[in-house]
Amino acid sequence: MTGRKMKIKKSVVGFLLALLFTNSYAINDTIILNSEIYSEKISADLDSLVNSWYVRLAMQGHINDFMSDSVGIEYPDSVYKERIGRIYSLMKLPYNSIIRNHIHVYTVRQRKQFSAVLGLSDYYFPRIEDIFDSYGLPAELKYMAVIESALNPNAVSRVGATGLWQFMYSTGRSYGLTINSLVDERRDPIKATHAAARYIKDLYKIYNDWILVIAAYNCGPGNVNKAIRRSGNKKDYWDIYYRLPRETRGYIPQYVAAAYAMNYYAEHRIKPLPLNIPVATDTIMVNRDIHLTQISEVMGIPMGELRALNPQYRTGLVPGSSKPLSLTLPMNHLGDFIDLNDTIRNYKPDLYLTRVNQTADPARSSYAPPDVKGKTKLIYTVKDGDNLGFISEWYRVSLSDLRYWNNIYRNTIRVGQKIAIYVDPSRAGDYSKINDMTFAQKQASVGKTAAPAQAVSFMPQVQNGDFVTYTVRSGDTIWDIVKKFENVSTTDVLQLNSISDPSRIKVGQVLKIKKKS
Repeated sequence: MTGRKMKIKKSVVGFLLALLFTNSYAINDTIILNSEIYSEKISADLDSLVNSWYVRLAMQGHINDFMSDSVGIEYPDSVYKERIGRIYSLMKLPYNSIIRNHIHVYTVRQRKQFSAVLGLSDYYFPRIEDIFDSYGLPAELKYMAVIESALNPNAVSRVGATGLWQFMYSTGRSYGLTINSLVDERRDPIKATHAAARYIKDLYKIYNDWILVIAAYNCGPGNVNKAIRRSGNKKDYWDIYYRLPRETRGYIPQYVAAAYAMNYYAEHRIKPLPLNIPVATDTIMVNRDIHLTQISEVMGIPMGELRALNPQYRTGLVPGSSKPLSLTLPMNHLGDFIDLNDTIRNYKPDLYLTRVNQTADPARSSYAPPDVKGKTKLIYTVKDGDNLGFISEWYRVSLSDLRYWNNIYRNTIRVGQKIAIYVDPSRAGDYSKINDMTFAQKQASVGKTAAPAQAVSFMPQVQNGDFVTYTVRSGDTIWDIVKKFENVSTTDVLQLNSISDPSRIKVGQVLKIKKKS
């Protein structure tokens, strides 16, 4: 049998097998492809969530404590179908094998990361439900935020959609969100949720069907209207399924999977990761410029916590002199903030309040790198001792481009992280070898020499028998350092070294690490 006939036979067999497992909705190879694409999207969102302040602190050495079964449990289709039927919803939630695949992403493949989503839901869902209720929207639409951003207000998609509700620039502006070099209210969980509620309500006025509303939220009403026209004016999601953009075809199955996982995580032996997010917070309006670093250093609140509670301020500056802006603080710090208001503003104002020095972090700005069309995309895996400066030199690309392509905040990268790099196709063959080179070889490729003795000087050294010291090296983060020691938490290191912002540790800085029995 020829190779071509063999391929045809395999295609036919694959198609028949797909039909065998189909329920009331047609499932073919195209849908399976969409499922894989969306599974990757879910996985990417969950992976990015791990970098958020509260999640990173909580996951250090504790994530396995919340997994009764590290492998995950899979159930028969009949069980999934019966459970989905019991979820309260104004819309009928379907079930098919594609939805099962998405369920497995949350409950099997990415169960550890999903534990963090559950922990965040304790903080965000009550706020979302309260806002949706004020607009007369179904509370179950809150699951859209899970599939949009994994409840990460700093999430940024490959096309620039930003925040908890993944607003594009134009849509965010049209629904009243401020977006400029200092403030991006798409990242403000409260204001963005109000904007999302207004958008969803407008979509319901058009379609009067919640599933079509969810689909239109993903791909825009223009694409849904086009699919309706091309389907003979049919207005059922499954009737227009094949006329919708490919990514939207996986959106409803993903929504059902998220609803299932959020309701039945306990049956899969997953527990919410306890996050130390202050549930009791309050918002105060400021009408003068103030910087989060001023608040952090005067009041002793970790900078990471302030950024997590106020993600809309791209550089840390709250430009209240332009117009009154909200500042969210833990409730127990609000009184002290009011009492210390003048002290905070007078703390290093020349350093923190000079507008000309305030520029957005590259990964959060409107900086546009050179067009990557026609370039070859390479993937570099971060090794021990690497930093963004080295990588940009090795591939001869600018540091700003490197940050932009990978949505990297500041210069922090971690060992094992995948870095995307776009290079001239004519040099792609040479650059593709860099990932497999030694550090010395990579340095030699740009005319520099490695310093092999450097590694010795960064080894921990015993001091006084009570603690050891560790000297920060290139590419280190607090979280990477803690992994090198047993029975030591990130909080221990931060407190022992009086560090309020763990992202500001410097190469050569000596850290004390308390020894534990």
